[in-house]
Amino acid sequence: MTKRLSIALCQINPTVGDIPGNRALIRASRAKAQTLGADLAVFPELCLTGYPPEDLVLRDAFLDWVQETVEDLARETADGGPALLVGAPWREDGQRFNAALLLDGGVIAGRALKHHLPNYGVFDEKRVFDIGPLPDPIPFRGAQLGVLVCEDMWFPDVAGHLAEKGADMLVIPNGSPYDVEKDEARLFHARGRVAETNLPLLYVNQICGQDELVFDGASFVVNGDGELRLQAPRWAEDLSLAVLSKGGDGWSVEAGGRAPMPSRWEDIYQAMTLGLRDYVTKNGFPGVVLGLSGGIDSAISAAVAVDALGADKVHCVMMPSPYTSRESLEDAAECARLLGTRLDEVNIGPAMEAFDAMLAPVFAGQAPGITEENIQSRSRGLTLMAISNKLGPMLLTTGNKSEMSVGYATLYGDMCGGYSVLKDVYKTTVFALCRWRNAHKPVGALGPEGAVMPERVITKPPSAELRPDQKDEDSLPPYDELDLILHMMIEEQQGISAIVSKTGLDRAKVERVWTLLQRAEYKRRQAPPGVKITELSFGRERRYPLTNAYKG
Repeated sequence: MTKRLSIALCQINPTVGDIPGNRALIRASRAKAQTLGADLAVFPELCLTGYPPEDLVLRDAFLDWVQETVEDLARETADGGPALLVGAPWREDGQRFNAALLLDGGVIAGRALKHHLPNYGVFDEKRVFDIGPLPDPIPFRGAQLGVLVCEDMWFPDVAGHLAEKGADMLVIPNGSPYDVEKDEARLFHARGRVAETNLPLLYVNQICGQDELVFDGASFVVNGDGELRLQAPRWAEDLSLAVLSKGGDGWSVEAGGRAPMPSRWEDIYQAMTLGLRDYVTKNGFPGVVLGLSGGIDSAISAAVAVDALGADKVHCVMMPSPYTSRESLEDAAECARLLGTRLDEVNIGPAMEAFDAMLAPVFAGQAPGITEENIQSRSRGLTLMAISNKLGPMLLTTGNKSEMSVGYATLYGDMCGGYSVLKDVYKTTVFALCRWRNAHKPVGALGPEGAVMPERVITKPPSAELRPDQKDEDSLPPYDELDLILHMMIEEQQGISAIVSKTGLDRAKVERVWTLLQRAEYKRRQAPPGVKITELSFGRERRYPLTNAYKG
């Protein structure tokens, strides 16, 4: 009877759809686990296909390839090395399941089918998968593995069923995306399942960026008494070994490594960095180009890009107009110098003059206003898209969540681009991130030590500089008030009356923010993707009708 098991937690970075590449990652991790003496290597949810695979699961040819690859991996385990617990979409009796498959001794030795399919927020698994039955424990070398796939850990019934059926431990492959509140929730539910079953729990999460989602790793092991016994690092690929031994009271976990957890600001910054790095590299772009205005949003976007990709893959462009201040020119140049990036200057004055002349007959008798301001923004967007088309880098958009919430952005202008690292980051958080990055270089960052932007970029009043002496607060409430209102409206989904009652803010101000939020929905539908940071991001997670008369 086995009384000791070594289990490798394989925190890998798969790519959706890249079955050969993901198989290579699994093989490499298995080889490393074997050198460490592991009996079993556990991988994240759907690691063979990448997560989430979305409608790829509906393609029979794709699932045929998955099955062939699983069978090949299973045959390789006949060599006497570590067994594999691999996540993959799996067909049985004409149904499609989200499965964790135990590969051992040359065969598929067992499987668990996901029982709770998330169908909220960014998840829509019920669209592509069928509900699996409550899983039974999987025998493994004298022990009984209680395997729960990701969401199954968030409910007591699956763990309770496994414990009742004789499971010795809970093993949980995950594809759990990051948001600022997720870490506490994971550990809370893990400890809840441990308290209910008195079984040790091993939690394995992937580390990657996938479209608008980022996965932070941070795999962990909790003993049967609820004590955290192993903590893998966040924001890095990793293989950690958990050693379990069987005593008179069942299985327990020996103390393992405890990676330090980042601060809130480093977490957010690392999420933006990983999301951009994987989006650019996995989609084959040679780098990024962005407009560097001398303002805070483009400064932090450029810093993230350099930390993610390296200065040689970041092309900055300053596009002055007659309203651009000398300070902005100086600050953009200093940002580029500190980061070590290329900086070109393209004056949009001639484009503004050309549009004025072109449109003069149509606009005769009309006073200049917002239209002319938008023409400036669109001239910049056109310029940046031309550089992207000609030279190849992806255009990085620099707008933040506060602006996108209220429509303080120009469609086909500063909203042009392929990806946005600030899409789910409020302006007040942008200020905090800039101060944090000027004082800290993140682990793994490719950018420089020390400050990445001059202090003036952070302290001067934000301005679009589309007219003389323009300031953001000419059009919007102060950002501390605006962000408070928006967070209550979006993440907390509170109505106008409740916000007024709880904050004491002027009702007319709150009503105006609500109106702006609703009216800007059509812009957000056409915005580029961006990294999910908060509990409720725009895009697939928050879907409101374009035509909407509801008053809040």
